[in-house]
Amino acid sequence: MESEPSRNLAAILTPQGVGAIAVLRIAGPAVPDFLSRCFSRPAIADRCVHGELRDDEKVIDDPVVVLASGKQSADINLHGGAWVVQAALNLAMRHGFSVMDARNALLPAFTLDATDELEREMLSYLPLATTELALRVLLAQPAAWKRLIGQQIGPSEAQRILADQSLHWLLNPPRVAIVGIPNAGKSTLANQLFGQQRSITADQPGTTRDWVGESANLDGLAITLIDTPGIRQSQDPIESQAIARAKTQVDAADAVIHVFDATRADDESQRALADRFPDAIRVFNKMDAAPGLNLDGTSIPTVATTGEGIDALRLAIRRKFHCEPIDPDSAKCWTPRQRELLHASLRERFPESKS
Repeated sequence: MESEPSRNLAAILTPQGVGAIAVLRIAGPAVPDFLSRCFSRPAIADRCVHGELRDDEKVIDDPVVVLASGKQSADINLHGGAWVVQAALNLAMRHGFSVMDARNALLPAFTLDATDELEREMLSYLPLATTELALRVLLAQPAAWKRLIGQQIGPSEAQRILADQSLHWLLNPPRVAIVGIPNAGKSTLANQLFGQQRSITADQPGTTRDWVGESANLDGLAITLIDTPGIRQSQDPIESQAIARAKTQVDAADAVIHVFDATRADDESQRALADRFPDAIRVFNKMDAAPGLNLDGTSIPTVATTGEGIDALRLAIRRKFHCEPIDPDSAKCWTPRQRELLHASLRERFPESKS
């Protein structure tokens, strides 16, 4: 573990969300007093002790506590319910611990039991690994990089590692916006990607009156999917404001899915959107009602109401962010330090190469 902090700190080590176990690490000179006051049994260094975590007479949970050998830090292994975690954090704060919010950021140094810089980086990014695939790839990185130590990595291999952005996107879920004209089936398509009903759908154009942002897990790649109102000129002031707000979300997106209504393939407004988003993933929806329409090889035919073509769309999104195909055991860059080290190595060993 890093050297113990001189002030009292607390942080949740496990990723955000409901889970079976949540690990609260506390560190600082107040740890022994906190445990003696709030834990029902004496904590023993380097031993697992099961007891009750109490707020006065109220029992918060029955965690397993592991006190470090220096008695200046301890891991409190809680049941992972949101109320239990928050109650434990509130209790720590009332006893003088400053809570480090690691749920949407990197773990602070005092929480890391690392043997080298690479392992420290791997551990610090654990809260950002919100899917099984992200966790598996991140945990494999120290071993993957150790396999490369001593090898003579050529410029092509170094460039491959630098170009591989898969772990970056696994840890930093991309924002994907769905655009299209009204009633093209955007919300129905979004619901299929979510795997459940999230957006209100109806046959009437303009049903979605504001952008809707939700997280979806696409076979290991977490994304924030933004379902937007149909883009059109509208005299409705509420709809016009919603379209304007949606434009801000679309402009900030990392990728765009353009949903065409296959039954209106020659609609001028659809062609205008295609010109506006030339790099978008192109989806032609309602293909069951347009059997004679021929698509190019880059467009994805779908029937959102039945789910036809959704697997192909999920695959296209994963490919967009370098997560299909993916080798979890190959070395990847996910921090600025790692990228700079590779660039510096390339400049030193291969001055003529571009890095």
